[in-house]
Amino acid sequence: MAVRVSTSDFDISAEMARLTNGDTGVGGVALFVGKVRDHKDGEALTELVLEHYPGMTEAELERIEAEAQRRFDLSASLVVHRVGSLKPGDNIVLVIACASHRQNAFAAAEFLMDYLKTRAPFWKKEVLASGESHWVDARESDDEAAAAWQTAKR
Repeated sequence: MAVRVSTSDFDISAEMARLTNGDTGVGGVALFVGKVRDHKDGEALTELVLEHYPGMTEAELERIEAEAQRRFDLSASLVVHRVGSLKPGDNIVLVIACASHRQNAFAAAEFLMDYLKTRAPFWKKEVLASGESHWVDARESDDEAAAAWQTAKR
């Protein structure tokens, strides 16, 4: 289990190799990479600024990851979330879930992302080509996705 918040980009292959190195019990690895889009509602986006509350953010990421470990019997997992000024095409977040079976790995990766979107204390500001900027509000669809896990059997 590991979580990291960083201004630096991550190397997906290196992170996955480090996480699974020598573990022959892993039968499935699911990973998700979130990237900065170049548009918002039809307008060009030039920058995404992510802020966090150091200490509190990492603690919440660890709590979410521990919950995924418990629910999905993971052999390993990793959450890396970037902060700072990001440009379109940049990586934002990496989630890797390793399990004996693919179903648990897929479900855990989805669970981790649903909870990261709704529970992790990050604040995002979108800067548009017009020069306007705004803080991103929570989306109802993200809340609904996270809420669905509360009634899930796992």
